[in-house]
Amino acid sequence: MKAIIYKNGIMQHGDLKSPFDLASVSDGIAVFPGFCDVHVHLREPGFSYKETIGSGTRACAAGGYTDVCSMPNLNPVPDSAAHLEEQLKLIRENAVIGVHPYGAITVGEKGEQLAELEAMEPAIAFSDDGRGVQSEEMMKEAMRRAKALGKMIVAHCEDNSLLRGGYIHDGEYARAHGHKGICSQSEWGPIARDLKLVEETGCAYHVCHISTKESVALIREAKAKGLDVTCETAPHYLLMNDSMLREDGRFKMNPPLRSEEDRLALLEGIQDGTIDMIATDHAPHSAEEKSKGLAGSMMGVVGIETAFATLYTGLVRPGIISLEKLVQLLSDNPRKRFGLPVSGYTVWDLSEEYEIDPAEFLSMGRATPFAGEKVFGRCLLTVYQDKIVYRK
Repeated sequence: MKAIIYKNGIMQHGDLKSPFDLASVSDGIAVFPGFCDVHVHLREPGFSYKETIGSGTRACAAGGYTDVCSMPNLNPVPDSAAHLEEQLKLIRENAVIGVHPYGAITVGEKGEQLAELEAMEPAIAFSDDGRGVQSEEMMKEAMRRAKALGKMIVAHCEDNSLLRGGYIHDGEYARAHGHKGICSQSEWGPIARDLKLVEETGCAYHVCHISTKESVALIREAKAKGLDVTCETAPHYLLMNDSMLREDGRFKMNPPLRSEEDRLALLEGIQDGTIDMIATDHAPHSAEEKSKGLAGSMMGVVGIETAFATLYTGLVRPGIISLEKLVQLLSDNPRKRFGLPVSGYTVWDLSEEYEIDPAEFLSMGRATPFAGEKVFGRCLLTVYQDKIVYRK
């Protein structure tokens, strides 16, 4: 049986040799290092009605992921050693893959006082994801302290003063349908501010979920200067634009789906290496919270179980990027940046076509803009530290 095997950074064709039985599967099998998502919301502690560490990590395994970094918008917020330990205890008891939690930048993610950064040694990095740090002075001090600790600042870049009640992109769809828009500057403005601070402090800096052409240009320029900066975008920003919006909460996320011009700039950033990795921003909510249309629904969509298939179908099969490049974006690059070694592998049938059905998700969240889309690529098996954590 022939397979595409990822080994030593090279896609190699050869006979599939593995400790598991795939005798019933036809050609088109691929074995990859376990994927690594640096931006997921597992909702525990505090919001277990949306997702639990157990359900969330099982969903991650079903998507081919063996390591994820979990965001700190929890209750309690991991802004101290004691609060972080509450989350770590749940991870030790319930996670089926590697979970690496962020510590918050500010107390309660309120942006008023810096968190106990020095006390949160187990944190993978520091982030106030879900909220932007509004104070330049506070962000600069956070960078200084993170630099001294040898840790990274991972920034949700959003200027609250420019939001003006918006909840989708300030584009043609918003104007045509009477919605309040979020301007692009609310994202790229804080990025420009932070890049200046990176230059002053020398802090390692990573930008969450970029969605605008200006963000790509700013980060490209910063890299050309030699700044220690990386960034991520998400599958929905690469595969969709605001013309595809529907009056449905499953199309509402933050940042919002932007214009086609922005999407094309993101693709260029993927191709030229400006964008280092693809993260899902997997953000489950209850069905009720996502049932109130674009205006009233909570922001956030799920994506951990659909990421590879949507990207393989939308980017690799049309020849926009290679399969090797996709694996670099999903595994190699995030692991290198966040210091996470390969912890397992995942096996895929690239030839299987199917329709995305949220009812089949292992995640408690169901809201995805890709529901009903036909994709190629089915996860057959995921192994974490020599233990099977998902089997189709």
